[in-house]
Amino acid sequence: MKGATVLAVDIGAESGRVHAVSLERGRLRQRRVHRFGNRAVDVGGTSYWDVLALWDEVRQGIRAARPLAARSVGVDTWGVDFALLDERGRLLGNPVHYRDQRTEGMMEALFERIPRERVFTETGIQFMPINTVYQLLSLVLADDPQLAAAATFLTMPDLLHHWLSGARASERTIASTTQLYDPRGRRWSRPILEALGVEAALFPPLVSPGTRLGTFEGLQVIAPAGHDTACAVAGLPAVDDDFAYVSSGTWSLVGVETDAPDVGPTALAANVTNEAGVAGTTRLLKNVTGLWILQQCQRAWREDGTSWRYAELVDEAQRAPALRSLVDPDHPDFLVPGPHPEVVQAHCRATGQQAPDSPGETTRAVLDSLALAYRRALEAVERVSGRSVGRVHVVGGGARNALLCQATADATGRPVTAGPAEATVLGNAAVQLMQLGVLGDLPDARRAVARGCRVRRYTPARRRGDWDTAYERWNAIEWPTTWRDCR
Repeated sequence: MKGATVLAVDIGAESGRVHAVSLERGRLRQRRVHRFGNRAVDVGGTSYWDVLALWDEVRQGIRAARPLAARSVGVDTWGVDFALLDERGRLLGNPVHYRDQRTEGMMEALFERIPRERVFTETGIQFMPINTVYQLLSLVLADDPQLAAAATFLTMPDLLHHWLSGARASERTIASTTQLYDPRGRRWSRPILEALGVEAALFPPLVSPGTRLGTFEGLQVIAPAGHDTACAVAGLPAVDDDFAYVSSGTWSLVGVETDAPDVGPTALAANVTNEAGVAGTTRLLKNVTGLWILQQCQRAWREDGTSWRYAELVDEAQRAPALRSLVDPDHPDFLVPGPHPEVVQAHCRATGQQAPDSPGETTRAVLDSLALAYRRALEAVERVSGRSVGRVHVVGGGARNALLCQATADATGRPVTAGPAEATVLGNAAVQLMQLGVLGDLPDARRAVARGCRVRRYTPARRRGDWDTAYERWNAIEWPTTWRDCR
């Protein structure tokens, strides 16, 4: 069993991958066997996920890995989005993208049915318009026929596990992203469902990470942590608990690991989120709009006739002035698709800053602003948790960005350990290997990750006055309501 191989399927908002992972001489080793794209498809004013294409890619990846004699497979994805099945298990429609405009006004509509404070007490989740609860409410208020015909609600990884194994179950870490889950009672929140007017029978039984769901073509199907961030945190190369994490990708998730959820007034005021983690842990974190902003900038520049690779933009940013032009990555203007270079410029002009006039300067503005947003989020979770952490682990695609990692160290004043970029894959596999008896507990899994990966370390600059001054100035800025009003 020491050489057992498992398949980790990790699907993010931009791409997916299937990796084979095994334990070799106490180290987790991973090998990519399949990679594929993932993008929204816009039809009739609605933005959808092409889940059937994703299902086909998952099967291709599994079959490409047959020579490796894997023992099990598990899927993780991004959070909040879902599918509805009818009573015969048929898909009623393609899942809708969380950035779709159907959630406009839904937060306020929910608070007319149940007070905002009660929503947080029941769920402990950060208020964001993308959350599942607001997507569902939009269906309720529209009398959507899919909802009337639905017999089962499944999040994205739960749907793929259902097609792999036949099981209809919801894994807890992904369920906890929906703002429909009670983290203290570890069940679906009946008061929230009643406020929505949705039948509790729609929601499947909850299972914990590591649950065996069935088989697919000779492979055991094991639910890892279904939420990609939960996998990433499980895959940290941490040797103790004195750390915060930044899972840096399309979104950035900044947080600490705790023993229990906090749904008290301090947590509510900080608008933090309490999501379920592996081995009964809680991920106390803040969502920060991440590298999505640069992805949108790249798209805009490409449409204007210039294609920039990510590494080229970072090189250009290295030569641009630091901390000259700043934006708030969490501003609503950056949540939706759009011409983000123009948005950055408009926000800078409206706040009396010099607007960047090149891709390098724009990239520098975004990365510096992200680092400041990480500091703000870290201060919030430290305040709620009542503890100060000694270092920051950066994992995900952002761990490869030396400029962002150094800026994170400088902004937060904490040493940064960057890597592995594939922490999500390793955490997914670790849960499967724990279930198979190859790995022991969560600390054992993290030690195996640490032994098998290379990391880079960044030390805060000795003189950080510029960052402290910029942080104070940035926090005091009064941002425009919308960029279109200040062009």
